[in-house]
Amino acid sequence: MTRRERLAHPLDDVPSIKLKLGFVIAAAVAVTVFVFWVLIKIGVWPSVSGIIAAAIAMGMVWFLSRGMTSPLREMAAAASEMAKGNYGRRVSTSSRDEVGELARAFNVMAAELAETDRVRRDLVANVSHELRTPTTALQAVLENLVDGVTDPDPETFKTMLAQVERLGRLVKQLLDLSRLESGVVPLERTEFRVEPLLEHAVREQQLHAPEIAVSVSVDSPDLTADGDPERVHQVVANLLENAVRHTPQGGSVEVRARRFDAGVTIEVLDEGPGIAEVDEARVFERFYRADSARASTAGGAGLGLAIAQWIVDLHGGDIHPERRDPQGCRMVVTLPFPLPPSSPLNPSSPLNPSSPLNPSSPLNPSSPLNPSSPLNPSTPLNPSTH
Repeated sequence: MTRRERLAHPLDDVPSIKLKLGFVIAAAVAVTVFVFWVLIKIGVWPSVSGIIAAAIAMGMVWFLSRGMTSPLREMAAAASEMAKGNYGRRVSTSSRDEVGELARAFNVMAAELAETDRVRRDLVANVSHELRTPTTALQAVLENLVDGVTDPDPETFKTMLAQVERLGRLVKQLLDLSRLESGVVPLERTEFRVEPLLEHAVREQQLHAPEIAVSVSVDSPDLTADGDPERVHQVVANLLENAVRHTPQGGSVEVRARRFDAGVTIEVLDEGPGIAEVDEARVFERFYRADSARASTAGGAGLGLAIAQWIVDLHGGDIHPERRDPQGCRMVVTLPFPLPPSSPLNPSSPLNPSSPLNPSSPLNPSSPLNPSSPLNPSTPLNPSTH
């Protein structure tokens, strides 16, 4: 802050707006009394002295309070701009009081709204593009058939079927993502073996891309995880699809699973170009592609990682990309174990002080701390109280 700005906002360092108001009131009273006393001393009429003192006090109040209210005026102007769809305006403030905190929170909210608006615009544009591309291809093929340009041979029908399947996959992914975001997809959590699930996902993927070798490595054949097996399979299938798509011909993909202290980690490793650091934070956005020049036919719809993240979040886990040396990408999925019944953090654990199973818990009917317990000396049911 420059010297001129500090002079224009002399109370910015005061940490509370209450203290600021107190200083303004005290300064106004002190200036009024002092000016009135000086004017009386030099022989000015009392009524004139009062008017002059009040005017000077008002000027001082305006000067001191100008910096207090300027963030509020800026927020009002920025809110008007947001109502018109302009989310780029920000509030400048150096105040340390509640108004300053409100201004900083307003700036954070404006940035989040701007990001949400950007995602919404990208979503509309990408959905329109993804739906238009196969629809246009279907229309062209059908027009050729109707006009007699091409014959209805099996190859033509195969091309049409591929476009219809692409549309179906896109609609299914959109519906899955919408259901996950709305929370209408319940998780049927159970303990399941990890190795058969991974091998099943690999077999499915090799049906579509047999030229890419995919291997499974599990630290123990009896490794189990807790979660919804169908949804976890969907996560692995989406990661495998991405890995196989970005791995060059003759390359290989590896799926690993291992146990750690709090759960199970599943890794999918490919030999592709990897993910740049600038793209790591956005790869889980809907319809986002790290390579914007990649055609949608070669790069998918950009929904697989978004769906995978939602499923992992529903399990309370974590998913993130890592760079692989010398090249490639490692997608790491962490699925935590549920809290054991004997854990003090589990509400139903006997070790939890508030658990009804804890003998010393007030919720336990036999606890001496329970007013209705026969063991409580003050209860009428206690024989020793009669």
